Amino acid sequence: MEKVKLTDICDFQGGSQPPKEEWSFDEQEGYIRMLQIRDFTQGERVTPEYIKISNTTKMCEANDILIARYGASIGKILTGLAGAYNVAIMRTIPDTSRIKKLYLYYYLKSPYFQNAILNVGSRAAQAGFNKEDLSKLDIECPELIKQDKIIAVLEKLECIIEKRKIELSNLDDLIKARFVEMFGDPVSNPYGYDKVALSDLADIKIGPFGSLLHKEDYIDGGHPLLNPSHIVDGKVSPDDKLTISDEKYEELSAYQLKTGDVVMGRRGEMGRCAVVPEDGFLCGTGSMLIRTKGEVTADYIQKIISFPSFKKTIEDMAVGQTMPNLNVPIVSGFQIIKPPMEVQDRYYAFAEQVNKSK
Repeated sequence: MEKVKLTDICDFQGGSQPPKEEWSFDEQEGYIRMLQIRDFTQGERVTPEYIKISNTTKMCEANDILIARYGASIGKILTGLAGAYNVAIMRTIPDTSRIKKLYLYYYLKSPYFQNAILNVGSRAAQAGFNKEDLSKLDIECPELIKQDKIIAVLEKLECIIEKRKIELSNLDDLIKARFVEMFGDPVSNPYGYDKVALSDLADIKIGPFGSLLHKEDYIDGGHPLLNPSHIVDGKVSPDDKLTISDEKYEELSAYQLKTGDVVMGRRGEMGRCAVVPEDGFLCGTGSMLIRTKGEVTADYIQKIISFPSFKKTIEDMAVGQTMPNLNVPIVSGFQIIKPPMEVQDRYYAFAEQVNKSK
């Protein structure tokens, strides 16, 4: 199978960044939607923005394949939207006489390409990548007929994976529904369970002061910090570039997170929390550590705190006008429903059975 330089069969074009005075939230004549990474990753939650079309505007079609160049999304493959695109995005322009767009799409999503982009030049993700970096990559480029066969196989696999993701999501929804059925709304407490302060159920500690961590303390591949931005959809999502050495980790041993702790953001979005899946993480400056005393599980605390009505209650309790903030006294006073152990046991027996189906 022929192996060629990626840039021999595909050109790449960076985006443009017009001045802010040429941006608008209103769609109007002479303007075009400006696509940023979040337009692809956050979907309908993003308010569309438009820019004035000029001779420097870079545009793409909905079926074009784009690559995120910077930040935490570096290497993410984007497609499905038409408009102009900014400097954080690069558009692929394949030579379709030699390579199918879908074949290129699957190549760009492959571990080979993704690992190369993530490790390019060992630079920070914010530095991004450029065409010169891409010129160092190879791609196996069979005849177009064979590419079609490979695409067909990969499409079938992708379909199977997507169906499995939906099955897993449905199982998760089943567990969430059972939680509400057995415990009710933790604020209105329709079943009349006892309520106790969170401090009766768990030890609570704020993350280290900023003065204990400096820019020079951060390394690649060490112990990850968990700040609010590293808590996504109820799970930890660490940044492997925001980590500290073994020595610094031991120096800050009071803030080490253990398996089964709950880490909660204390700034910005209230109620953002996750159960820590393993040892080795450090509670970040913007987070809090909640360690159960054993009467309820960490999973139970996480589900209560992240419950929509409870999150609204936390927002009302938070202090700070510029950015909502939580402290130990406020969090210690959270009123947590405490169902009888037999009710908790029935719920977790059900959850365990459902999880076996995964």
